[in-house]
Amino acid sequence: MLPNQPQDDRNYYIYKQYGNNPMAPVGPIGLIPLTGSQKFTQLVNDFLLTRRMEYQEASPGDDELYPGFMRQDYRVPVENIRFSSGEGKAMLTNTVRGHDIFIISDVTNYSCTYRMFDIDNHMSPDDHYQDLKRVILAISGKARRINVIMPYLYEGRQHKRNSRESLDCAHMLEELYDLGVKNIITFDAHDERVANAIPTSGFESIPSTYQLIKALVNCTPDLNISDGKLMVVSPDEGAIGRAMYFASMLGVPLGTFYKRRDYTKVIGGRNPIIAHEFLGESVEGLDILIVDDMISSGESMLDIARELKDRKANRIFCAVTFGLFTDGLASFNKAYEEGLISKVFATNLTYRSPDLLAAPWFFDVNMSKFVALLVDAINHDASLSVLIDPTEKIRTLLAKVRQSGTTEACERSLS
Repeated sequence: MLPNQPQDDRNYYIYKQYGNNPMAPVGPIGLIPLTGSQKFTQLVNDFLLTRRMEYQEASPGDDELYPGFMRQDYRVPVENIRFSSGEGKAMLTNTVRGHDIFIISDVTNYSCTYRMFDIDNHMSPDDHYQDLKRVILAISGKARRINVIMPYLYEGRQHKRNSRESLDCAHMLEELYDLGVKNIITFDAHDERVANAIPTSGFESIPSTYQLIKALVNCTPDLNISDGKLMVVSPDEGAIGRAMYFASMLGVPLGTFYKRRDYTKVIGGRNPIIAHEFLGESVEGLDILIVDDMISSGESMLDIARELKDRKANRIFCAVTFGLFTDGLASFNKAYEEGLISKVFATNLTYRSPDLLAAPWFFDVNMSKFVALLVDAINHDASLSVLIDPTEKIRTLLAKVRQSGTTEACERSLS
C-alpha cells in the first residue's frame, strides 16, 4: 500500500508489502507496438509514465533500486519489414535483454498496407499474427518475459469445431505458448473456454463492462436507470451471459433475441438468419441497451433495433467492445438519421476509421489507461483480480450517479 493511501483503495495499487519494501518488478518494461498499434501504445505509455511518477512522489528513491523503472518512454522500436515478394522480417532497434516485454497487437487494423508485386495490400489478421511471431523470434529468448496484449483475440470466432473444421484459435494459443509467451491478455473473448488449449499458461479475457457503463451514464445524462425505464437486451443466445451481467449490475430487466437460421444453406461460411425472435417483457416506452462483444457487419444489430422499434421502444443504445463495421458505415448512418439508433459505444482497443470517429452516433470509449494499469500490475506479478472484476467499481459509480443525479459526480469517480 502506498504511503498515506486510504485502506479501501489498497487493492487498486500495485505494490505489495514485505515489511517496508515494495515488491520488485519482474524487469524493466518494454512496450512493443506492432504495425497499426502505435497510437494506442503511445497512450498506454503516457498513462504508465503518469502512474510511475505517482509512485516516485509517494516513495522517493524506489526508482533507483530498480534500473529502468522510471523512463520517459517505455516503448521499444521495432521494424516490420516487407519485401516486394510479400515476405517479411522483424528487427528490434533497441536491446530487450532482461526486459519484461509487452507486445501490443491489433489484428483487425485493416488500414495498414504493404507493397507486394507492385500492388498495395491491406494487412489481414493473418498478416498481423505473422508479424507478432516474427517479433517474438527477433527477441530470441533475451527478454526476461514475453507478454502479448491482443485485445481482439485472433481467430476468436473460430473457437469450436462443428463437423470438419479447423480449430484456429486453439492452435494459435498453443503456438504462442510454444514460442515462450507467458501471458496472453485479451478483452471479451468470444468464448473464454479457448483458454483450455493452454491450461498451464497465463490467459486473461478481461471485460470492458465498467468502461462501457461509465461511458453510457456520462454520455446520457437523462438516462433513467432507477425507475424501470431501461432494459438490457441480448442480440442472441451467445451474448446472454454478458447481457445478464449488465442487467444485474444496472438493476434493470433483461430481454433476449434468438436467431432462427436456415440450416439447409451456407452463405459466407454460416447459415443465413431467417428471423430474430424476441423473448422478454414489453419494451414499449423503454430505453434499450443492446450489449454484445462486437459489431461485425452490424446487420444483425440493426435488424434487432428495427424489431425493437416496431415494438414501440424508445431510444436504442448499443454497447460493444469491438466496433469493426466490416460493411462500412452507410447502414448505421441511415439508421441514425431514421431515429433507429441513438448511440453506439465501442472501445479504442481496435482500429476506428476517421469516418467512424466523426460519426454523430458513435462514442469512443478509451481503454488505454486501464491497459496501462494492467501492464503495471503484471510487471509486479501483482493480483489482477480487482482490475479484472469490475463489480465493485460499477456499484460505486452507479451509487454516485443515483445519489447526485448528475454526470459530474460520475466523472470524479473514474479510476
